Amino acid sequence: MPSVFRPAHRRSTRPALRAALTVVTATALTAPLTLAAPATAASADPYTATALKLTVHAGDRDCTVDADLYRPAGADAAHPAPAVLTTNGFGGSKSDGSTAATARAFAARGYVALAYSGLGFGKSGCPISLDDPRIDGKAASQLIDFLAGSRAADDGTRVDYVTKDRTAKGAAPDPRVGMIGGSYGGAIQMATAAVDHRVDALVPLITWNDLSYSLDPNNAGRTDGVGGPLPGAYKKEWTSGFFLIGEAQGLLNPGLDPSRTGSAGCLHFVAGACRTKRLLDSGSYPEDRTRQMLTYARGVSPVSYLKSVKAPTLLVQGEADTLFNLNEAAATYRTLTAQGTDTKMIWQSWGHSGGMADPAPGELDLGKGNLDTSYVGRRVLAWFDRYLRHRTATDTGPAFAYYRDWAADGDTYATADAFPAAGARKLYLSGDGTLVGSRAEVVRGSREYRNWLIPTSHSESSLAGTLGMTDPAPYDLRGTALDWTSAPVTGEPLDVAGIPRATLKVISPRAERTQHSTDAADRLVLFAKLYDVAPDGSQTLVHRLVAPVRVPDVTRKFTVQLPGIVHRYAPGHRLRFTIAASDGAYKGNRGIKPVTVTSAPDDTGVLELPVVAGSVR
Repeated sequence: MPSVFRPAHRRSTRPALRAALTVVTATALTAPLTLAAPATAASADPYTATALKLTVHAGDRDCTVDADLYRPAGADAAHPAPAVLTTNGFGGSKSDGSTAATARAFAARGYVALAYSGLGFGKSGCPISLDDPRIDGKAASQLIDFLAGSRAADDGTRVDYVTKDRTAKGAAPDPRVGMIGGSYGGAIQMATAAVDHRVDALVPLITWNDLSYSLDPNNAGRTDGVGGPLPGAYKKEWTSGFFLIGEAQGLLNPGLDPSRTGSAGCLHFVAGACRTKRLLDSGSYPEDRTRQMLTYARGVSPVSYLKSVKAPTLLVQGEADTLFNLNEAAATYRTLTAQGTDTKMIWQSWGHSGGMADPAPGELDLGKGNLDTSYVGRRVLAWFDRYLRHRTATDTGPAFAYYRDWAADGDTYATADAFPAAGARKLYLSGDGTLVGSRAEVVRGSREYRNWLIPTSHSESSLAGTLGMTDPAPYDLRGTALDWTSAPVTGEPLDVAGIPRATLKVISPRAERTQHSTDAADRLVLFAKLYDVAPDGSQTLVHRLVAPVRVPDVTRKFTVQLPGIVHRYAPGHRLRFTIAASDGAYKGNRGIKPVTVTSAPDDTGVLELPVVAGSVR
């Protein structure tokens, strides 16, 4: 591996409401990069920054986009430069630290940069439409027209200094343009590339594949991307946080553009988003409304339009992320690579659930300008060097890389030529509550748990860290969960990197009686997860990740895809697989539904681990 990709080092009342919303907006729900000071155009800077307004047609209305144009020194019609387009995460704007810092970082490296406030945020118009390619994507395409020089800003400003690719006679001018941004500013890249093939390179960070999975995940019955035909368990804390910030935009930004008025009863969201939130809050999933919800949520998500994305894509996803987990990037990666789109993937340390405001030493932190000295930053620079500057000899790195928090300095990232990087090691669920290495070791047995009408398990308080609150350690109340624990790891550490799976069979007569209801909320819900149990008996829920499941049919076996993890089980530690009746971060079962799990040598549950090093008995 060339030295450019040497891994980074490791790291061992209204005013009150406005303040609280600002804290949330500036951390967990906005773009992922460290906050920095607002952009300025000082004479010493290697670029100039100009504020612009551009009126675009988005959906069924015209609205104004608020943007800042960064022009590198020396760029003119005779010396054009490629462009980078970037926008904010949910609740942010062109001026927040991450968006402005991204634009400045690339302008300082000779790129023309256009940072803009996404539709419905900052001082841009139109309601929030969840990065819908038919609305947000089309609006961004019109910004590419501006970079191409084929349209002017509202004040008449035109750009004639962006590098252009050759086009057929009569075709629209084709500027050399890449996109970068995180979370909400990540999905917009794929939405734009799907409707405008002039986009030359994408770097989406910590974003989603399917919003129906992100906000209402079901980890069983996957048919396309990360989703399937059944709704899951409503991720109520994250979703409500987003909704509150969206609806509070009038408070955070007085004097909003009238074009931002929402519909279907929401102040600032489009009708489809508003109806989706209302259905999720209801706790009910009638067939017709659920079908509409799934169709809408997937329709505004990459899962529905990746087939149209041809731009080379460098996916960066966070290992500490309970909002958009690693499975989302993996699903996008599989789809893009299968159709021949040049795609590579990095699993970095930080995500929405940890490390965003204070990345580990050596990790990407644009607020500190460490593109050149962080592993992810060097990969991004190489990606744009190859696809925007057309330096074909540039090495863009391995197909897959993942951060290891246990690794020695200078070796934090492991790499692989393909994803997944590991084969599956099987462990079997024995009737005595142990995880064993072969069917012959399975003890015949039967155990039961039952749910309460209130949550009895805790994984995370989604917004606790962003609001400065202490999040209690994960727990499962006795009698409301079942677990299976391995023998202690001996010899070499057990390193897991990938997406675990579990094949299960449960018995629940009460759930069986209601699972053919026309309301999917009557089906059984459970939560699968992996703990690390230390020699002293204390346990750690890896990155606080859980896999909510709405069981398709309790009379049949079903497969659960747990959230992807990168984790080392040290010698003396044990692996614990748990299924629980509930979780406080989600809506769970309707009614009491006792569950029994039986084991026999010839018929038992199986846990498959993506093990890259070590073994477990």
